[in-house]
Amino acid sequence: MPAASADELAAAARRVRLRDLDIVSNAGMGHIGGEFSVTDILVTLYLAVVDQGDGSERDHVVLSKGHAAVALYATLAEAGLLPEGDLDSFAQPDSALNGHPARTKLDAVEASTGPLGHGLPIGVGMAIAAALDNSPRRTFVIVGDGELQEGSNWEAMMIAAHRGLDRLVLIVDRNGLQQGAPVAETSDLEPLADKLRAFGWAVREVDGHDHGALQEALQSIPWEPGRPSAVIARTHKGHPVSFMSDVAAWHHRVPTADEAALARAEVEAS
Repeated sequence: MPAASADELAAAARRVRLRDLDIVSNAGMGHIGGEFSVTDILVTLYLAVVDQGDGSERDHVVLSKGHAAVALYATLAEAGLLPEGDLDSFAQPDSALNGHPARTKLDAVEASTGPLGHGLPIGVGMAIAAALDNSPRRTFVIVGDGELQEGSNWEAMMIAAHRGLDRLVLIVDRNGLQQGAPVAETSDLEPLADKLRAFGWAVREVDGHDHGALQEALQSIPWEPGRPSAVIARTHKGHPVSFMSDVAAWHHRVPTADEAALARAEVEAS
């Protein structure tokens, strides 16, 4: 996939956040804080990194933090992988756009997710299959940082390193907050980079809202042949909306009409 400019990706991310805001406001449900924190990661992946061709060799993306489904749907529409009009059906009866992504309902969704800690094990299985096929396809798995408190992730990390799955990429949406509290107060992950390296992974830390830094890191996989790669993307819950940013309450709050108007103005100005 050809590189996109940072300005093009920033403009796409603004459109995705504005769609997300409208979808959540209209549906009266969603996880807008974590959706806004992961938007720049999703936009960079789908518009500048991932090969989404129709063939069996296409790259795979697993959004393990499935509660951020609205950001995924809006990004898929931006990338031309989902009809724009389908976004209005989010959470409606019989809609393919569930509150969590469902593999059986959307071709562009690689795995049904929502129960935290499942996405990386699924991604490891996909990467093992690619290795057995001698395939160049890559597998990208996006997890929330609070999700890394699940032990299933660390078992999957050990298996990935043992098998030398260097076409596997873990992206940690490191916004520092989980439902109701800071991650560090619940079960601290630090020193996260050192822990990942100790498990046999190549690790880079980037600004998760810097499209250029994300694109450079993700396009240069594998960084170390024979090692899976982990990107710790430092983000802010609710970014770039001032009253949402780094506020745990916005994990699953729905903005009022006045709050939505303020958020729209700040996103448009970002």
